[in-house]
Amino acid sequence: MSAAPQHAAGGEFVQSLARGLDVITAFDAEHRELTLSEVAQRTGLNRATARRFLHTLLALGYVRADGQRFALTPRVMRLGYAFVAGLPLSEIAQPHLKTLSARLGESTSVSVLDGPDILYVVRVPTHRIMSTPIPVGTRFPAYATSMGKVLLAALPPEELDAYLATTRLQPLTPFTTTDEPELRAELARAREQGYAVNDQQLALGLRSIAVPLRDRGRVVAAANCSMPVHAGRTPWNDEDVLDGLRTAVARIEEELALGG
Repeated sequence: MSAAPQHAAGGEFVQSLARGLDVITAFDAEHRELTLSEVAQRTGLNRATARRFLHTLLALGYVRADGQRFALTPRVMRLGYAFVAGLPLSEIAQPHLKTLSARLGESTSVSVLDGPDILYVVRVPTHRIMSTPIPVGTRFPAYATSMGKVLLAALPPEELDAYLATTRLQPLTPFTTTDEPELRAELARAREQGYAVNDQQLALGLRSIAVPLRDRGRVVAAANCSMPVHAGRTPWNDEDVLDGLRTAVARIEEELALGG
């Protein structure tokens, strides 16, 4: 990660705030824990400055320390929750996903692309004993998710090239696509057919289907339905799920358009 961008000097620019935010954003899906030296390297700050910011964040509860390693705490969610909760998209999508989830008996979600990850902005879970909690604000590597593949497939070629050039395709399960040509082929297929299927690439025992969500013709998010995969469970019908997702997304898009 390169050093933080330089900003023009001015009386209204607070450099210490900018540096503190740089320290927070040094942590991501691939760097959940960092040492002091790694934080300094990823932010371009010297060790003494990085230490002061880390210990300030530690005192405020935004960072935890385990020996020589630091990690963000769930408290950082407060920084983005007002933005996520206030999105017109989340407010509009929630009731439609709730209806779809009730009809299918499966979890439904909407996410947006944020850097190399998808960011959940709406989540309607099912209430199973073994269900996996995925709250709003959760992030996953885009390449390993159905919603991420839909969103990556919609990127302009140069942006997709930049994503693949800077993203390490790590195997999250034995089924995760980590070969770039193979991933490009999956994205091309998703682009052509208008949906993506993800079969246990993010987590073992989890299958999902996603479709793009557009605002004024531009793909701004993705919606998906996910289900557990295990012996003895009747698999869903992809066409039924796709029909339900597309109907819900069409209604969300219609309301987005009415809202301007």
